[in-house]
Order: sequence, then C-alpha cells, then structure tokens
Amino acid sequence: MGFLAAAAAHSATHPAASQGTQSAIGYPSLFFLVVLGSLVPVIPTGALVSGAAVVAFHQTEPVALAFVFAVASVAAFIGDVALYWLGLRGVRSRNGSRWLHRLQERSEQGTLERAERQLDRHGAAVLVLSRLVPAGRIPVMVACLLAEMPMRRFVRGDIPACLAWAAAYQLIGILGGSLFDKPWQGVALAVALTLVIAVGPAISGRVRKVRQARGERGAHGDGPEQPRTAP
Repeated sequence: MGFLAAAAAHSATHPAASQGTQSAIGYPSLFFLVVLGSLVPVIPTGALVSGAAVVAFHQTEPVALAFVFAVASVAAFIGDVALYWLGLRGVRSRNGSRWLHRLQERSEQGTLERAERQLDRHGAAVLVLSRLVPAGRIPVMVACLLAEMPMRRFVRGDIPACLAWAAAYQLIGILGGSLFDKPWQGVALAVALTLVIAVGPAISGRVRKVRQARGERGAHGDGPEQPRTAP
C-alpha cells in the first residue's frame, strides 16, 4: 500500500505534478500488484483498487478514474486467466500440479461443495458473483477446474466478473474520496472498508468453527453419569 500513501500525499501537495507521477508509476504499479494478487490470493487487490480510485478522484483529469477502472479490470482478468490455465494443466496432468493443490488447500470442503452446486445451476455466470463475494473466487475457480470447464467458457464468464469487481471497489474508493478533502484520509477509509469486507467473513467462519468444535466436545463430555458401586 506504500505507493498509494505516497501518491495521496503527493496529490495533496502537488496536484498538477501528481497526475504525471501516477501515470508513470501508479498505473503500472496497480497493474502489477493486481495481477500478482490474482495469482497469489493474499494481496488485498480490492484495497489497492479502492485506494487508487481515491487518488484519481482528487485529480483534475477527468479520465483518471476511467484509467483506474481499465487497469484494474484488465489486470484482474489476466491474473484470473493465468491462474486458471495453471490449474487446468494440473487437472489434465496425471500427477496434478502444485498450483492446483494450493488452490484446493485454500478451498474448504463445504464452501467448495456449495460452489459446485452453484456452478451446476448457473454455469459460468457464477463467476461474477464469486468475484464480488469475499473469499468466493478461489472455491468457484476450483469447482470450474474440477468440472474441466474449457478455457474459452471460463474467459466468457470472467470478463463481466472482472468488470463488476473493478467497478464495485472503485465505487468504494469514490465514496471514501468524496468524504474527505485530503486524499490520504480517503485512502485510509477505503482501504479499511475493503479490508473489513475481505477479512470479516474469514474471521466469522473461524469463530463459527471454534464454537462448533466446543459444542461437539461438550456433547461428548456430557454423557450419562455412571452409577457408583458400593465398596
């Protein structure tokens, strides 16, 4: 997130010069990080897009937001297609691949089963929802891989998914930018909102698992009390 903070601070102090700086540094950095985040699903790409949208919102150039949307959506699409291609190689290989194994490890069994049911009902259209639901992209992608969805069909479903994803997180950035006069404040709010959206479901899922585990241990431990025998 360092380049977003630097761009926000520079935009506040040098609004005219910051447009050239973002074009030369910001857009390529955003593109690279979103592609990398799509391949390695630990980088908060949504926060990057929202933060970049805040910086673009405070610029005088009207096409800055359009550039952020275009760069984010294209980068997300390239990352998705590359990851799906790597996973598809593993599906078609006799011994699989480390990419396929990593994707399967990041997909809980229950979530994967729900993704498979949704894929059976709605087909490639479920990719749009998977991009908008936190932690939904990888299980749906694994379901597509296990179903051996052809690359052409995946691409057709992933294009609107990436466009919707970029638009949604850009709207969060525009909201954050409209609430504050200083770009860095809007960046902080937008990044915080996107992180809460991304991390919230994972935390609630872990809490639910802990409660279920405690309930199961309590059920096993509360068996019928054995009668005591007289000495």
